[in-house]
Amino acid sequence: MKSDRSFLDVFDQLDWETTKRSIYGKTEVDVRRALSNKVRTLEDFKALISPAAAPFLEEMAQKSHELTLRRFGKVINMYIPLYLSNECQNICTYCGFSLDVDIARKTLTDAEIHAEARIVKEKGYDHLLLVTGEANKTVGLPYFRNAIGLLKPYFSQISMEVQPLDEADYKTLIDDGLYAVLVYQETYHKADYKLHHPKGKKSNFNYRLDTPDRLGRAGVHKIGLGVLFGLEDWRTDTFFCAAHLDYLEKTYWKTKYAVSFPRLRPCAGGVELKSVMSDRDLVQLICAYRLFNQEVELSMSTRESAVFRDHVIQLGITSISAESKTDPGGYASPNMSLEQFEIDDTRSTEDFTEVMKAKGYEPVFKDWDWALTHRSE
Repeated sequence: MKSDRSFLDVFDQLDWETTKRSIYGKTEVDVRRALSNKVRTLEDFKALISPAAAPFLEEMAQKSHELTLRRFGKVINMYIPLYLSNECQNICTYCGFSLDVDIARKTLTDAEIHAEARIVKEKGYDHLLLVTGEANKTVGLPYFRNAIGLLKPYFSQISMEVQPLDEADYKTLIDDGLYAVLVYQETYHKADYKLHHPKGKKSNFNYRLDTPDRLGRAGVHKIGLGVLFGLEDWRTDTFFCAAHLDYLEKTYWKTKYAVSFPRLRPCAGGVELKSVMSDRDLVQLICAYRLFNQEVELSMSTRESAVFRDHVIQLGITSISAESKTDPGGYASPNMSLEQFEIDDTRSTEDFTEVMKAKGYEPVFKDWDWALTHRSE
């Protein structure tokens, strides 16, 4: 379904401070009402992420667990990121790839991409997430098309987390075999967004905010959303992200959606956190998303600790990574001085999947439906 509207129209009707007051003004009565409703609204979501919901965390966790089992079963999809380049033309206050950070820059050659692919494939992965800095001249559309062409023989699903592109570019990449695109707004607070992105194409708030609409119009199979927890008040940012998800699902109903939960991790030139999100806060948020939306995929990366990840897989998470490297060429030739941020859970894929199996969950490395309907001629 296509529309002349975009989320910018919805966003312009929302006020940050008014939304924040509404969330923090929710009461025990609002939370109980939200928990009792079978279909939950954005107002219910506000209640579930509010401080008033904290005493109800156990009930939220039980409901989230039940809803996830009903929809997804005890199956968790496995994916792994492959960093192609750390070159970047943006200045971002929180990122180890930022233009003003003094690190060596590297973009993988064809031979290096093949080397990375072979190692990742040997680990069993079939879902690959390509990641780069935002450097249009070095890692633009031609580079992405070439990389996808090189990687298609290895993997049945190729997703991307790179700079926002134009709609025509996305259509080209989808034709090449692109499956999904992850694009985090970082923060929906417009003034603070500019503060954290003072230079480069990424400083254009509206262009980034409009990216999921361009993806929806291009017909991408799946769109991933998220905010970077630590830049602004996490509850308010999360509400805007949920409103974004709600709009997209209604506008581009053929597309699948996923939400990720990245908390800021240490990196070169890292920024001081403005809003600290505790483990308990993150559990509350994951459960709130599942209670609000039973269809959305909820994803967890290796940013989080092993202990946290082992417990949270039972509360609503449906896709997860393991043994990730955040430096270009990190699987074949690890170089910590090139990494975007430090990961926390450093266990091998084998060790992590054994934990999952011990908890009764099945780690799945291949999406058979997608592979069968999109296999190469």
